[in-house]
Amino acid sequence: MTDEHSGAPEDGSRRRGAWRIGTPLVALLSGALFAVSYDNSEGTDLRPGRYADLASLAQAERDQYDELTAELAELDAEVAELTGSVDDQSVRRLQREIDRINGHAGLEPVSGPGVTVTLSDAPEDVADKVLDQDEIDPNRLIVHQQDLQSVVNAMWQGGAEAMTLQGQRIVSTTGIKCEGNAVLIQGVPYPQPYVVEAIGNPAAIQTAIESDEDVADYRSDAANPNIAVGWSLETEDQIEAPAYDGLLDLGYAEPLR
Repeated sequence: MTDEHSGAPEDGSRRRGAWRIGTPLVALLSGALFAVSYDNSEGTDLRPGRYADLASLAQAERDQYDELTAELAELDAEVAELTGSVDDQSVRRLQREIDRINGHAGLEPVSGPGVTVTLSDAPEDVADKVLDQDEIDPNRLIVHQQDLQSVVNAMWQGGAEAMTLQGQRIVSTTGIKCEGNAVLIQGVPYPQPYVVEAIGNPAAIQTAIESDEDVADYRSDAANPNIAVGWSLETEDQIEAPAYDGLLDLGYAEPLR
């Protein structure tokens, strides 16, 4: 009995000692985690619920993209200046070759007459009626990737010299992908309405669009008041297409050896 009573104070002392050491340690670790989270978030909320809708997310991503694009333009200008200062015959020859193909690759701005096509999802009141009646496929109420691609392909078929989507230059390697109610161009989301502008002979481009079967299906839904997806086509006296400023390298898979 004497041994049991004499051991109790020692056990209590050990427990109190553990708390005295453990509590500050936990507080220190928590503070370190908060500091790491703040540093990684760069002053923003790490939780995905920070954005109430995809339009806000698209705007935030586009702002970041614009900042990086401006930084890239400055670096490109610096490289061009340094290249021009090199007095080498091989460099000058390669630069002339680059200048020759820049226009075909979409790396130079283009302006001229053309056609503007605007597509958008059905209005909310029309969408609500369709969802309540359940008689029309809801997928027909929104603009899909294939709808945009059909318009773009028809414009190329009509002899378009240059083209933009949401103001971004479209080249042979541009991928058009829809995600939710936004379209991804060069990995950057842009909300609707979707504006496609093509520079070229307006009559030829318009004829190509109106004769395209895939575009005709979309235009039929646009004319149907029960669906009413957005559609407009306008000829323009002057359209500005900026130079392509995205990545030029192609990514592709290679078989394992």
